[in-house]
Amino acid sequence: MTRLIPYLTVHDGAAAVAFYAAAFGARETGERYDDDGKIGHVTLAIAGDVFYLSDEYHDYGAYAPATLGHSTAAIVLGVDDVDAAYATAVAAGATVDREPSDSGDERRGWLVDPFGHRWALYTPKG
Repeated sequence: MTRLIPYLTVHDGAAAVAFYAAAFGARETGERYDDDGKIGHVTLAIAGDVFYLSDEYHDYGAYAPATLGHSTAAIVLGVDDVDAAYATAVAAGATVDREPSDSGDERRGWLVDPFGHRWALYTPKG
C-alpha cells in the first residue's frame, strides 16, 4: 500500500498545532516527540487525513517557510463547505490569498497559514 503524508516544518510548533486545531479541526494522534522545547515530531489528523509537523531542525534540512521567505509547496484540503471552512481559518489567523470562487466543477479558495504554508480549500460542486 502506498500513502502520501505531508510533513510540515514550522517556526513555532506548539502554536502551529493550536492553529491547525482551531482553523481546520486538526487533532493530535499518536505520541508527540519534544526536544528541548521544540516539537521533533507530531502527527495531526484532519477528518481522518494525516499530516506530520515539526519545528525547524537545520541540521536535518528542515526549514520553515518563515526562514526561507516563502513556501515551497501547498496543501489542498477538501471540505464540505469551502466558504465556512475558509472563514474559520481566516478567523483563526490565516491570511487571505484568494477568496473562494467557482472554478470548473469546484469552489476553491487560497490562504496562507501563520507559519507560511499555502492552503487551497475546495468543495466539489454538485
